[in-house]
Amino acid sequence: MSDPTDRLDQETIDYLAVTRLQSAYADLVNRRAWNELEQLFLPDAPITVDTVTRPVVDLVGPAEFAAFVGPAVERFEFFEFVILTTHVSIGEAGTASARLWMCEQRQDAANGQFSTAYGLYRDDYRRTDAGWRFARRRYRSLARTGRNEAFPLPADTFHDPLET
Repeated sequence: MSDPTDRLDQETIDYLAVTRLQSAYADLVNRRAWNELEQLFLPDAPITVDTVTRPVVDLVGPAEFAAFVGPAVERFEFFEFVILTTHVSIGEAGTASARLWMCEQRQDAANGQFSTAYGLYRDDYRRTDAGWRFARRRYRSLARTGRNEAFPLPADTFHDPLET
């Protein structure tokens, strides 16, 4: 049987590595460095974007995601992605899942209007030889101040991330 201290040490290391990955994503988005997505995602990672008011978009891998998100953010003169809180669950054999609550502060270049968008990422991660990577990412909009919209939480929001 393994030493419980060793298990706790590894879980702590993994937790820090996953939260570093989340922070690296936020930094990348703020810099609009879409070419760096390949360093954070597995090549075949499924990515779902649900803005609630438009059809759900399903993408595969960092290149497809960059081709989608780059033009979507380009219309903003100012854009800042902020992690509000995150709940990470470390699994077995180099897996983890999380709920990441976030907001985007943005200013539309066309009309100068500021708005804030709130959303929830439900992520799966995998530890690779190169470090932790996004294995699956599901985004859902929760509210937007520019249009005064608020949306119900996804039904599975309150389950432990490793159970969804």
